[in-house]
Amino acid sequence: MFNLMKTAILMAAITALFMVLGNLLGGRSGMMLALAVALGLNFFSYWFSDSMVLRMVNARAVDEQSAPGFVRMIRELATQAGLPMPRVYLIDEQAPNAFATGRNPSHAAVAATTGILQLLSERELRGVMAHELAHVRHRDILISTISATMAGAIGMLANFAMFFGGRDDNGRPVNPIAGLLVALLAPLAASLIQMAISRAREFEADRGGAEISGDPQALASALQKIQRYAQGIPLQAAERHPEVAQMMIMNPLSGGGLRSLFSTHPSTEERVERLLAMAVTR
Repeated sequence: MFNLMKTAILMAAITALFMVLGNLLGGRSGMMLALAVALGLNFFSYWFSDSMVLRMVNARAVDEQSAPGFVRMIRELATQAGLPMPRVYLIDEQAPNAFATGRNPSHAAVAATTGILQLLSERELRGVMAHELAHVRHRDILISTISATMAGAIGMLANFAMFFGGRDDNGRPVNPIAGLLVALLAPLAASLIQMAISRAREFEADRGGAEISGDPQALASALQKIQRYAQGIPLQAAERHPEVAQMMIMNPLSGGGLRSLFSTHPSTEERVERLLAMAVTR
């Protein structure tokens, strides 16, 4: 219920933002047009944002014929978690990572990179995918998926502002308001995600994943291995769409600047410490 409330507040905030920007760029008519766009975006985000996110990362659907071992693992974990079987996707990238998306447990999907399947042992991979199913069970997936879609839409607003304002012969915005929006919208998108996504959710998903898999040490080992390996291999889909980074089990973004603003993950060291503490008390 709390995540549903946060989602509603997020949608209302986006609608208000669009109307303010529409008024700045086009007066009353611009505000009404922006309202129509915002309402359409809210509708699309609720019903179709998972499909949009999966397209952003070039995920491909797999089944028992194309990825029998992986799909069987997800089915077993979903049964242990008391969840419906989610749709299963693979992302053809070497960077090891995984995420869950969807609007509720009955319309959920899990995705993993081919790199993570190659890097981790079966035991470690079970821990990672159990973590993602914990996000589904906790209903984190709605707010994280919509946040990614909304942040992407704000980036589109920046492009619209540039187009609306035009450029001079030196390529600079003619409309000073458009130039200001371009400078502010990317950090605003990052702030939107930071406010909507709590870092505590990763700790809770780690705990839930350890309970589902029954193996907190395996998830701890997987997190350590992913962090070591991922530092040298960027996840290209996340570099192109940094708003999806908050959905991943490990922050996939390299470098600083604006990309660092999209980080919503607690430190791997603290996550591992908590998981190992769980293993001791089992």
